[in-house]
Amino acid sequence: MAAIRAGQLGKKVLLVEKRDLGGECLNRGCIPSKALIHASRLYAALRSEAGEIGVLAPDAKFDLATTMRWKESVVAKERQGVATLLKSAGVTVLPGQARFTGPRSADLAAPDGGHERIDFEFAVIATGAVHSTLPGFETDGERVVNAWELLSLSSLPRSMLVLGGGVSGCELGEFLARLGVEVTIVELLPQLLPGMEPDLSRELTRALEQLGVRVRVGTKALGLLREKDRLRLRVEGASGPEELTAERLFVTVGKRPESRDLGLEEAGVTFDARTGFVTVDDQLRTNQPHIFAVGDVARPPMLAHKSYREGIVAAEAIAGRPTRFDFEAMPGVVFTVPELATVGLTRADAETRGYRPREARFPYAALGRAHASHATNGWVKVVGDESTGLLLGVHAAGEGVGDFIAEAAHAIEMGATVRDLAQTIHPHPTFSEALGEAALLWLGEPMHVARRRSDDRGR
Repeated sequence: MAAIRAGQLGKKVLLVEKRDLGGECLNRGCIPSKALIHASRLYAALRSEAGEIGVLAPDAKFDLATTMRWKESVVAKERQGVATLLKSAGVTVLPGQARFTGPRSADLAAPDGGHERIDFEFAVIATGAVHSTLPGFETDGERVVNAWELLSLSSLPRSMLVLGGGVSGCELGEFLARLGVEVTIVELLPQLLPGMEPDLSRELTRALEQLGVRVRVGTKALGLLREKDRLRLRVEGASGPEELTAERLFVTVGKRPESRDLGLEEAGVTFDARTGFVTVDDQLRTNQPHIFAVGDVARPPMLAHKSYREGIVAAEAIAGRPTRFDFEAMPGVVFTVPELATVGLTRADAETRGYRPREARFPYAALGRAHASHATNGWVKVVGDESTGLLLGVHAAGEGVGDFIAEAAHAIEMGATVRDLAQTIHPHPTFSEALGEAALLWLGEPMHVARRRSDDRGR
């Protein structure tokens, strides 16, 4: 994004890429994982709910090899699209790895072993992040895998332990469970999706357990024994020590910025020695004003859409445009069933900031589109300030919530009130209607659920 925008603004741009264009999101993250999740959802729907609505597919089978080929075709097509966009912006792309040799110079190590000096006026560091590892739980690419390796499995195991109950662990753990793999998720903290709105975590935990996934939260992994035909994971939770066994282990305990071996010291760029994050300002400038850092290498949250915007801001700053990276509400989506989406403050966060928060939750069970789509499990929660009516946050679980959470983000960014949201006309029948209905419920003016006499404010 930084290269494309800088090219659009008339800059001479060189992009150095050591792997594939598109970065982790396109090649080893968002896109391939969503392709696999889509395939598994289609398969699971044919085997479970399809018969109830008159779609009969008794011989439905899942062919992992075919699905993987289709996934790779999706990634290849998207990657070619990125190449086309770079070319249209006049960007020169060189394969290899660059390392700073000074504040305005870098060494390019080409794939053939050759080296070339690059002198630059401006530089943008956009190296992303790599998977964190735990001593004793190192991946081997076969029996113990990280997310990148899981996305290219050649066969399905009978059982899989997932160490880490964050977004990747939940999404890919559920993907495997839909295909009949026995899945156990082990999370150190008290809930799945640590840091996310607690009701969303509880909703997902119920759904996973109904799917047959064993969930162990508040559980610490103590050690791993690799036997010939199985893995033994020693853990300890509230009920004491326990041993879990499975064919394979998926380790997904977070990521760290890819800031090592970049020559940051030679360039004079400041970074946090403990976390690895490069220090930047609101224009993504480092302490060296002509060197910028964007995306996962710069700061959390590690989200593709956050990185996109940062790349654009950095390019515009380089071109001398008045710009800065400033947001009030950063949306996030978890692509499970139910899908989860969140933006803005939770009730607890709002209280900490001195608001008088109140929340209201509208159920998908009262939504016509949800019934017509056989997707009534879900809800939308609105958090607003009692004193001013200011919209503070929206948290949702259910089909399609990721597609309308940006409306809530826009409303929060614009300083909208809950009534503004309620008075926005939402097309019928859509899942987005639940957003407006939740706002009406918060106001005590519900139209599609009965108002309780004991509370005329929709509490």
